[in-house]
Amino acid sequence: MNNLMPSIRTGLVAFCFAAASSFAMADGMDAEDFVNDASAMGIAEVHNATLALTKATSQDVKNFAQRMLDDHSAANQQLAQTASGKEDIELADEATLMAKAKALILQLRSGESFDEAYANNQVVAHEKSVELYESASKELADADLKAYAAEQLPTLREHLEMARQLAAKHGGDAAEKN
Repeated sequence: MNNLMPSIRTGLVAFCFAAASSFAMADGMDAEDFVNDASAMGIAEVHNATLALTKATSQDVKNFAQRMLDDHSAANQQLAQTASGKEDIELADEATLMAKAKALILQLRSGESFDEAYANNQVVAHEKSVELYESASKELADADLKAYAAEQLPTLREHLEMARQLAAKHGGDAAEKN
């Protein structure tokens, strides 16, 4: 039964992110949806990376978390600058409910169990981020936000590949998914 729990949690997190993303993109991508979703994802990334820096036991997980903290903090600042002054567009001020649930699951973990859960969650989170940013880079009418999304994509794809490698190394089940 314990062997099933990480798979069930990963599946639940993936389902929740997929559901949240599909609601946001059901009517097509608009600037307000993108900024709200991207900023909420960015907040969640910074929070989870900060948590990983204190709870992770493996140095490679801590190194990955530091990279996520640095890259996503910079991306969050750039998104805020890009979105500032645009009418009817506000940044999220907190992570989504699903991201909060994921963070709660991480807070309950410790040791190698934390490292595995964090790596798995990072795969799922970056798959959704890549999906969101790919859509935004193609569909947004706002040229500034479209360019921001396109500029961030290579880094997000790199993060996804790094997360998959980390999950594979730490016994995570999310590493095999494409």
